[in-house]
Amino acid sequence: MTITRDDLLYACSNEVTNICATAGALRLGDLISRMAEALLAQRPLVGICVLVVKNGKILLGKRKGSHGAGEYAAPGGHLEHLESFDVCASREVMEETGLVIGPPRFLRAMNATQYAPKHYVDLAFVAEWISGEPEVREPDKVERWDWYLPDNLPMPLFAMLPTAILAMRNALPHYATCVDKHPA
Repeated sequence: MTITRDDLLYACSNEVTNICATAGALRLGDLISRMAEALLAQRPLVGICVLVVKNGKILLGKRKGSHGAGEYAAPGGHLEHLESFDVCASREVMEETGLVIGPPRFLRAMNATQYAPKHYVDLAFVAEWISGEPEVREPDKVERWDWYLPDNLPMPLFAMLPTAILAMRNALPHYATCVDKHPA
């Protein structure tokens, strides 16, 4: 199980609130929670998305429970401390879908601020499907997984997905593999 920033904030907030409630100082608990969140929010997180390709189709899932809820996204997640990009990509795909993938290939880096106040450096990769059938392994994060042709994608798309697909198609100019925002 991976502990996320939100899990940590929730646990810290609850613990501080419990301590302060016993002492009759709920306002102090709120202040400490806000300070902890502000400190953690000052630096972007590293997110990794993986376009898993099988027979020319891309695997996408309908997100729920977080930023981009209701939007279609590729499997992915947070880079863990001291983890390599390829290990993270393979781990996230396995954790979320149960699929085994081939070696991930880098597509693009993106400064993602579309879901502010969340801020990510999003790294996109593409990998070929090797084995398995997609299954929902994190039902609190995704409704379902389906394969889609790149020319017939469901809408709405997660904000970081269009540039990853353009990079996969070699349609991003070379200088644009490092992008600051969604293309107009």
